[in-house]
Amino acid sequence: QVHLVESGGGLVQAGGSLRLSCAGSVSYYIMGWFRQAPGKEREFVAAISRSGDTTKYVDSVKGRFTISRDNAKKTVYLQMNNLQPEDSSTYYCGVGGTIATMTMVGAYDAWGQGTQVTVSS
Repeated sequence: QVHLVESGGGLVQAGGSLRLSCAGSVSYYIMGWFRQAPGKEREFVAAISRSGDTTKYVDSVKGRFTISRDNAKKTVYLQMNNLQPEDSSTYYCGVGGTIATMTMVGAYDAWGQGTQVTVSS
């Protein structure tokens, strides 16, 4: 069983920053961040391998977001800089299995409850 809890969301103005945290088990090799807005599919944002040596990002956040993990603390982070209104969404962390499928939402086995991010203009 995996129990994940996200935190760190909030309301910020465009250009601001937030740091999201995902606390829970990191027994699987892959952890990922996804986001889902009302009426939209859950979409990939960032993922990281067990050791942290491999990271991937959706093109729209490259250069602005950074994923990291601290396995000793069983926590994964998403540092979000230069936030824009189109980043507004509910952000979820998930645990998955393999490097080959780390950008695919269907490959993740469990999710947290989500944390809301709202970016105003």
